[in-house]
Amino acid sequence: MSDVELRIEELTKILNDANYSYYVNANSIITDQEYDKYMRELEELEEKYPSYAKEASPTKRVGGEVIDSFKKVYHEKPMLSLSDVFSESEVISFHDRIIKEGICPKYVCELKIDGLSVSLLYKNGLLVRGATRGDGVVGEDITHNVKTIKSIPLKLNQPVDIEVRGEIFMNKKTLEEINVERIKNHEKPLQNTRNAAVGSIRQLDSRIAAKRNLDSFIYHLPNPEDYGIKTHIEALEFMKKLGFKVNPNNRLVNDIHEVLDFIVEKTDTRNQLLYDIDGIVIKVNDLIQQSDLGYTAKYPKWATAYKFPAEEVLTKLTDIIFTVGRTGQITPNAVLDPVIVMGSTISRATLHNEDYVKVKDLRIGDTVSIRKAGDVIPEVVEVKKERRTGLEKEFVMIDKCPICDSVLAKKGEQVDYFCVNDHCSSRKIEGLIHFASRDAMNIEGLGEKIIEDFFNFGFIKEVSDIYLLQSHREDLTRLEGYGEKSITNLIDAIEKSKENSLEKLLFGLGISHVGSKTAKVIASHFHTIDCLMHVGFEELNSIRDIGDVIAKSVVSYFQDEKNICLIQRLKEFGLNMEYLGKKIVQHPFFSGKTFVLTGSLNMYTRDEGKALIESFGGKTVESVSKKTDCVIVGENPGGKYDKAVNLGIKILTEKEFKEMIDSI
Repeated sequence: MSDVELRIEELTKILNDANYSYYVNANSIITDQEYDKYMRELEELEEKYPSYAKEASPTKRVGGEVIDSFKKVYHEKPMLSLSDVFSESEVISFHDRIIKEGICPKYVCELKIDGLSVSLLYKNGLLVRGATRGDGVVGEDITHNVKTIKSIPLKLNQPVDIEVRGEIFMNKKTLEEINVERIKNHEKPLQNTRNAAVGSIRQLDSRIAAKRNLDSFIYHLPNPEDYGIKTHIEALEFMKKLGFKVNPNNRLVNDIHEVLDFIVEKTDTRNQLLYDIDGIVIKVNDLIQQSDLGYTAKYPKWATAYKFPAEEVLTKLTDIIFTVGRTGQITPNAVLDPVIVMGSTISRATLHNEDYVKVKDLRIGDTVSIRKAGDVIPEVVEVKKERRTGLEKEFVMIDKCPICDSVLAKKGEQVDYFCVNDHCSSRKIEGLIHFASRDAMNIEGLGEKIIEDFFNFGFIKEVSDIYLLQSHREDLTRLEGYGEKSITNLIDAIEKSKENSLEKLLFGLGISHVGSKTAKVIASHFHTIDCLMHVGFEELNSIRDIGDVIAKSVVSYFQDEKNICLIQRLKEFGLNMEYLGKKIVQHPFFSGKTFVLTGSLNMYTRDEGKALIESFGGKTVESVSKKTDCVIVGENPGGKYDKAVNLGIKILTEKEFKEMIDSI
């Protein structure tokens, strides 16, 4: 495995752990700036080495996981995140890329509120649903808590059907008042306004959220063309007239120089605001220009977010400990005297590898500067050597695995050390967590902490042991924190997972290079695991989207006797081994072509329309361009329809689309 591939795996784990901790547990374990740094590094590596890019990479995701105790909500239009920039030169580069597209834009500058993204849905002017962003496609229904926020109207000034998006946040003064009360009651104070807002909105009891005095700003209208709106600033004014709270600091500017002036002004005055912000959002104002610029897989090309520099504080490095990743990579970690950085208590920070520690000349006992880069990932910036007393201990890299005591080794010229024991316990835990995860077997209630507990107690050592937990039921209910009801729900979820389609199992097995999308491609092609287990390299490699690396990995996996035995055990436990989804039937009108759905569809939901197109070999995208083959229009199609007409792209009404589907 190359240095690049190993680094991609390392970055993927760091980012996925950060996403899970923040979006699921409402706990920031790394700063935004460090998160952004790792994300940018991963994006650059994947762009330079596309064959190593993982289907489950956090770059393909917007990010984040749905909490089980809340009802899931599917966003008809994904709630995308924004690309980030960190300096004046990067802001100018963002502008230059737009100019190169032949566009001379005006911009809307907005404050980047430090809170929780929310989608609000209204029918006939009445609030019917509030939802979190979640992973961008699936969020959480938080309507009961949204209704307690006084700045969010329950009834609009006009009886319209509309979805708007914005930010729920907590004011600084509110946080101070809550913490005064919590300290009086001998409770731990809330650390910052963002975590306080996230924790409040995810309460099952709406009375708790009501006491937290949350606030909101609305800043995005997903389908402005449906209301005859031509610019983003008009959309903000329209939402304000409907009764939404829109930030008064938004400003329409004429050029990039005024953008930079706005950034300087708000950077200097941010501490005077009643709420926390962590940057400035910059958006192209004209909606036709936005449409022309389009989107990447994750970000709109017509907007970006300038992030403020990170705050640094001093603390003591009390120890350096070592952890083992799923690939066996050994990572040194700084143990720090707990210190509050930008509102969060930091006590750990990754030190990446031996060379990183030596270059920074870190020693146990040093006073070091810490920053919570971008408000998420803790980072050791530098040693304050002038504060050394002579009692500091020099760093010594370990030579044996801290978990299984196997001798460590380097691979080729890589800087990282690895535990070469494929059966090291810590790596098995990672594989178990992956198998039970939502995109794999989706075993609700079998999260990371529970798997770690069950592993340490000896109930789960291998994937197949999950399906033997029923036999340990009595022992499990005796464990602290595991009641009869929770164990019953877990056993039921394990039984339900046996019914999953083949692609879920393939992804869960952790076959190298096989992400969730690739697993579905393979499963839909071969239909059964028995068929797949006997497939050769050439046949796999001939499938669209399956390259040499993936084909070799799949063949190698099913040639391993241990893996064959695992599949056999899972069969004996009753797991489904067949693909249950719709099989792709190539059709000349759809196969290999690109489609856009626009307007309100009456005969299908948007997801149903997309699924039909994909079932006949086509693909769907969100924006119209010269590469689009066909646009399917419903009622009130708006700007996408106009652009398709101007480009001479084939257009089908929803009725014509249905007639074509029915005739196949």
